[in-house]
Amino acid sequence: MARIGYARVSTIDQDLHVQVERLRQECCDIVRSEKVSGDSREGRSELSTVIEFLRVGDELVVTRLDRLGRDTRDVLNIVHECQQRGAFVTVLDPHVSTRGEMGCVILTVLGMVAQMERRFLKERQREGIARAKNEGVYKGGKARFDASQIRQLHHEGVGPSAIAAAVGCSRMQVYRILRAHPE
Repeated sequence: MARIGYARVSTIDQDLHVQVERLRQECCDIVRSEKVSGDSREGRSELSTVIEFLRVGDELVVTRLDRLGRDTRDVLNIVHECQQRGAFVTVLDPHVSTRGEMGCVILTVLGMVAQMERRFLKERQREGIARAKNEGVYKGGKARFDASQIRQLHHEGVGPSAIAAAVGCSRMQVYRILRAHPE
């Protein structure tokens, strides 16, 4: 029976160190981590790998419930997949495990509260942005690159990979800009 830790942060510039250290302190045999949004399961290859290799009696350990996902249904699906493999899920803060009868009920309630909290946060954020726009304070995020430069390089025959490298953005972003502003 193995204890497998899973750590996740949403963006590349966030630090996984605190989560990984906590999981190691909890005697996890293996700790897998990734930097990807928890809004969906898409692109979360480390989580998929962990779940795929769970055996009967193994335990998936996360520091907080939102590390598994932000949507209650998604979290419950992950817990269900682990249970189908005969494994358990343990959340450290607050300490809840699916080993007991009440563990799944508590995880469900915590997941619903977290999802509701996230909706409230996004709603307050939208309201704040709308208010700031009305007051002329909010101008939007800073441009990370020059879209006109991307279009100019494309017009000169430079390929998307080379454009992305020259401007400092992803190829996907190059495609989005070119699609939004066709010549």
